[in-house]
Amino acid sequence: MAKNLVIVESPAKVKTIKKFLGNTYEVIASNGHVRDLPKSQMGIDVDHDFDVKYITIRGKGDVLAALRKEVKKADKIYLATDPDREGEAISWHLMAALKLEDTSDKKVYRISFNEITKTAVKAALKNPRELNLDLVDAQQARRVLDRLVGYEISPVLWAKVKRGLSAGRVQSAALRIVCDREEEISAFIPEEYWTLDAAFAVEGYKTPLHAKFYGNGKKIEIKDKQHLDQICRAVEDASYEVTDVKKGERIKKAPLPFTTSTMQQDAANTLNFATQKTMRIAQQLYEGVDVKGHGTIGLITYLRTDSVRISDEALATSEAYVRAHHGDAYVSKEIPAGKKAGNVQDAHEAIRPTDVNLTPASVKDSLSRDQFRLYQLIWQRYVASRMTSAVFETTTVKITAAGYTFQASSSRRIFDGYQSVYDAGEDKKGNNVAAAGLKAGMVLAAPQLESAQHFTQPQPHYTEASLVRALEEEGIGRPSTYAPTITTLLGRRYLIKEEKNLYVTELGEVVNSIMKDAFPTIVDVSFTANMESLLDGVADGDVDWKIIVRNFYPDLHDAVEKAEAELDEVKIADEVSDVPCDECGRMMVIKYGPHGKFLACPGFPECKNTKPLLEKIGVPCPKCGRDVILRRTKKGRKYFGCEGNGVDCDFMSWQKPVAKVCPNCGSYMVEKGNKMICSDTNCGTIVDKD
Repeated sequence: MAKNLVIVESPAKVKTIKKFLGNTYEVIASNGHVRDLPKSQMGIDVDHDFDVKYITIRGKGDVLAALRKEVKKADKIYLATDPDREGEAISWHLMAALKLEDTSDKKVYRISFNEITKTAVKAALKNPRELNLDLVDAQQARRVLDRLVGYEISPVLWAKVKRGLSAGRVQSAALRIVCDREEEISAFIPEEYWTLDAAFAVEGYKTPLHAKFYGNGKKIEIKDKQHLDQICRAVEDASYEVTDVKKGERIKKAPLPFTTSTMQQDAANTLNFATQKTMRIAQQLYEGVDVKGHGTIGLITYLRTDSVRISDEALATSEAYVRAHHGDAYVSKEIPAGKKAGNVQDAHEAIRPTDVNLTPASVKDSLSRDQFRLYQLIWQRYVASRMTSAVFETTTVKITAAGYTFQASSSRRIFDGYQSVYDAGEDKKGNNVAAAGLKAGMVLAAPQLESAQHFTQPQPHYTEASLVRALEEEGIGRPSTYAPTITTLLGRRYLIKEEKNLYVTELGEVVNSIMKDAFPTIVDVSFTANMESLLDGVADGDVDWKIIVRNFYPDLHDAVEKAEAELDEVKIADEVSDVPCDECGRMMVIKYGPHGKFLACPGFPECKNTKPLLEKIGVPCPKCGRDVILRRTKKGRKYFGCEGNGVDCDFMSWQKPVAKVCPNCGSYMVEKGNKMICSDTNCGTIVDKD
């Protein structure tokens, strides 16, 4: 009997796929890559046109031995690794490691499927193909470029900053994006503005109509209290007339199905999942889950994609589902069409359920809590994408007094459409219902006016979700790289996460500063995005991968040599302090740990004494007069606190305080770029730095 061997990447897929195939098929996993560049050396011969040296990954000897044993028994071998560049490269490495090109008595095929279902696997076996060497070269180019950057620049960081640091092509550009945002936030100077709201009583309605001050024919910003008082005096005894009532309809289109990026963002915002957690759980749903009544099946399609395309078969199935469960009025006839940017790869479908009839409720008992929550999110988003738009009835009212205009708007949902399955947070019941009772020409009783002082806010700190969105918008990385890039930055402690926000550590600031000064191209967002486009060109067969490397390496090497010669060493570790060790008398040294600087005895391991490093900033505490100290949270985020913190003073500030007090209210002031601003948000005084 003919024996067929199917080689997959993950052991989790073995059980799922084996169930679909008969006894003539053996399924075995390679456990990911079996060959890679060596860790002990660069593995790329820059003097001989960047020839690449691959070796068997340590610990994979037993896996390869088991694979070779099965290869000997088989007549046909199907390489069924993941359907992307990485998967194509793994198949290519398996060909080499198992010497499959030399087996004339065996037939070797490459198969791929976008979902692990019986239909998809059987269809792939009926339509095998050759290895796509363009995809292999694209992965090889990325791996070589990343290795060149890492192995050339990291030793510079070790010499100038601290051993164990690393630089990466995509990682460094991502760090630059976060650092630039933090600098913007730190230098941001708030500007004062006021809002003026009016609450009108409308006959026949219990709730008042709330209107916002607009202007006098054109939009007016109320900049200060004086301007506000002027407006209030003008309208105080004026007649309030409804001058315009517009009725309209607003259409809110159904969302597109998930891509990797939008899935990560929505899971972060809705479920509070880290990007790495989202991808791990999505991988489980893709590879196969034991569902009661169905056995082990893949619940979602391939999780690494930036396409919103849906197969014709899936479109037909989802249309039938929506019609059966919601009615004809809810069935969308539109085909998903996302952005047409050049960096979108359309090789895979969007992320969707493999069977829309497997509702979240029907599989809930077979899934873990997190698996269920992510599957429910994917299922709801996909079904919503195949439904009609939600429709809202809108009313806009203009009310004029003394030449000034107040504006009120009302929105009421009249058809839920896709929102019957995917709640986008719209107000379903409607708001400002009293607007429906107004007509142009009506005179209203004087309203109750309410004013409030505000200050403009800086851009928010990046979260994992917003950083993923920024990386996608800038064209940095690809669906497979977003999660590992953020994980690396957190793992290296260049960034830390508090609540949902990402903050740059002192180490991250130092590394970014060196990269900007010595390797500006590597951290340049446009350059990194252009490199991704070139890699896409390799995958499409339009660009030779070695041309990219040949053009890239000389500039990198020159920059490294220049940095080695010219960069000053950054004293971030092991400086000798003026603090003697309490236990042995040696002068303690400043070391840099996971949470920032600390003092340690140089006599380690004989003396293991450590203590916090109190970095005085030369500013007295505004509360008690003692020194203000640069401190760090447990995760490494910088803040400023009194040296009496934890004893009898609770002063702390995220912004660096200065010795100068506010000339208007007497509060302490903080640095903001080249300005000093009052720490009291109700004051808002700004002065130039001395």
